[in-house]
Amino acid sequence: MSDYNAVLARNTENAPKSPSSAQTVAFSHYNNLSAQLPIDPKTGELVAGGAKEQAEQCLGNIKAILESIDHVMDDVVRITTFVENAADADAVGEVCAAFFPGYVPTFTTVTASALPMGASVQMEAVVSHGDGTPPQAPEDTRNLVIEASNTDNAPKSSLSTQTVSFSHYNHVSAQLPLDPKSGELVAGGAKEQAEQCLGNIKAILESVDHDMDDVVKINIALKNVTDIDAVDEVYAAFFPGGVPARRVVGVSALPNDALVQIDAVVSNAEGTPPKS
Repeated sequence: MSDYNAVLARNTENAPKSPSSAQTVAFSHYNNLSAQLPIDPKTGELVAGGAKEQAEQCLGNIKAILESIDHVMDDVVRITTFVENAADADAVGEVCAAFFPGYVPTFTTVTASALPMGASVQMEAVVSHGDGTPPQAPEDTRNLVIEASNTDNAPKSSLSTQTVSFSHYNHVSAQLPLDPKSGELVAGGAKEQAEQCLGNIKAILESVDHDMDDVVKINIALKNVTDIDAVDEVYAAFFPGGVPARRVVGVSALPNDALVQIDAVVSNAEGTPPKS
């Protein structure tokens, strides 16, 4: 078994523990963190306050987990946020800006119908693990760089980067059906909105010399899950030669009152280079 990379599951006393999950599990060049609720690790209770205070606790828990394994917030490549109230997204965004003052990872925000313990916010992270897991020699890869990139051909946000690549994967922020020139929702229904979301993803990938055939996972959020047939009609045109893995969920609301939101995980066969 020594010829294979090991799976490393780890916990710290400085973040909430659960008998059902490890706080962080690393394999090869990525750490996957369990979704963090706004729980004070000392009391095991939800913190007082609203969405802002809860987001601070969620991100504080993530930060404590990363520090316990000698990582920092700048190693995060993707954050997925679940809010019970879509109107709380702006307050959560303000908190995220404080935790990511320079580099910002890719982001996906989902409005959930309910969260455990009656929480208003839950957040999870995918983190770069440059030193790899054993028997990977730390000196071989610990200096792999995170490559964050934006293009004018897709909607930009101060709170997220359009695409962040690390090692052999690109992570693309959730795309709303926004016209990048006007910043407004495109006209039409779910079909037109799905076409714009996928068009934005395509533009982002082309800006980093990739194409839709490199996509390995698509996550679709629908305000009305019955719109899936209309979305699939568009989907087939973007993936005519084969389809990536996919997740479809119905959500109670989406930002900008959109009907569709789509994010992607993309293969990055060339990998990211080591620091010079």
